[in-house]
Amino acid sequence: QVQLVESGGGLVQPGGSLRLSCAASGIIFSINTMGWYRQAPGKQRELVAAITNTDSTNYLHSVKGRFTISRDNAKNTVYLQMNSLNPEDTAVYYCNLLQERRDYWGQGTQVTVSS
Repeated sequence: QVQLVESGGGLVQPGGSLRLSCAASGIIFSINTMGWYRQAPGKQRELVAAITNTDSTNYLHSVKGRFTISRDNAKNTVYLQMNSLNPEDTAVYYCNLLQERRDYWGQGTQVTVSS
């Protein structure tokens, strides 16, 4: 059984920053990919950023240069540093763990960018 617990969402003004964290517990294999997805009202869930166990990363084009994903393998934790936030970044952000061809999801954390 795998559990993902997210934290760090909230309300921030345009141009501000937030840092999301996601801690995984349970049976975690050394080879995996962790990532963040988001879903805005009326839109499909989309991949924001992902990082492999070898620290290879990929980002949604619209967040490149503003968001940074990182991980601490010893803590089975993934982070998403979000800078220069704008209202279009408003969404529920979900943590994801992909291992052994199976996806695991966190409960989601709301990020709202508004003045």
